Amino acid sequence: MDFEPELCRVEDALNILVGKWKPIILLHLLKNGTMRFSELKRSIPGITQKMLTNQLRELEEEDIVNRIVYPQVPPKVEYSITEYGKELEPILHTMHEWGTKHTIHKREKLIEQSVNIQS
Repeated sequence: MDFEPELCRVEDALNILVGKWKPIILLHLLKNGTMRFSELKRSIPGITQKMLTNQLRELEEEDIVNRIVYPQVPPKVEYSITEYGKELEPILHTMHEWGTKHTIHKREKLIEQSVNIQS
């Protein structure tokens, strides 16, 4: 790797992505394109309305997510990922792949430890 640890910007990137729900929100928007708030809420079981609102606001502040409010009753709000935010797609994909490999690795390690204890 060609970077200086003292100039590392990984923390800056993580501050934007950190949170249980942000990567999931981004993956849904990358996969589905524009989504209404209610569609996002339904697609992410377990997230509260307040948490979804907070996470979307933070992503919007960072210019990762775009929010459009249509002046109608009831209000219609749509979210989409910005062109800038689309740059996160390879990072999220790589993190997903690594997370999958890590889950398998942990499972294999547990099996190995279990076999060693029984021996």
